Amino acid sequence: MTRHATSSKLTAWAPLAVLLPVVLAGPARGDGRRGTMPGMLREDIETVLVEVLRDRRLLAHPFYRRWEAGTLDRAELAAYAAQYRHFEAALPGVLERVVERVDDPTARRLVQANLDDERAVPAPHLELFDDFAAAMGAPAQSEATPATAALVDMYRDVAHASPVTALAALAAYEVQASEIAASKADGLRARYDVDDAGTRFWDVHSGADEVHGAWIVEALATLATDLDEVSRAATSAAEAWWAFLDEREAAKPTVGALAR
Repeated sequence: MTRHATSSKLTAWAPLAVLLPVVLAGPARGDGRRGTMPGMLREDIETVLVEVLRDRRLLAHPFYRRWEAGTLDRAELAAYAAQYRHFEAALPGVLERVVERVDDPTARRLVQANLDDERAVPAPHLELFDDFAAAMGAPAQSEATPATAALVDMYRDVAHASPVTALAALAAYEVQASEIAASKADGLRARYDVDDAGTRFWDVHSGADEVHGAWIVEALATLATDLDEVSRAATSAAEAWWAFLDEREAAKPTVGALAR
């Protein structure tokens, strides 16, 4: 999917502030029209998400910076894949539960479209992820580490909370997931000599997550009446993702271990 450039009044933090207006505008539909959302809520939600993610933009995390630079040890990528798989495996169930709890037909349709993509477009996303994991040499099954378990539990918990809380937690990741996926795929090809099968999951998500982010935020804008609830849920999700990467970074091999 072509990356877009746009301007935003939220210039204090350029990368996400530039991306969000594009995500929130929504992808072009089949008839060429773009999604519509309440104007006031759209600006308010944009402001909340940019503020929440100001110091938690995942591509700024040291672990992802090392991924981009090609300085992760191959074993670190394998361990990352083994842990991220727990989230990828849980995501369809989280989306399914949100669909069940949303009464508004527009919001339900948007979340269902995201779920349908996860299940089958262009293939079940967990299958695509397993190709990446196999390319990294990750085990097919592994026990979730504490930060991984906390991340997955957080999403499962919010799926049983209010739909607004669940959607805000999903939005905190989805609005930045497209650029993260593109960066990962580029880094895997350029720095780690990974083939197309190994990068396909991230290639798919570099385009799909721009659309998914728009759908999730549009659904959120349809339902949200309390921006404090949006902020609390998005903050919890952003912190859980940051802690997930902190744990990966803390497992960085020592110089001595790398030399052996």
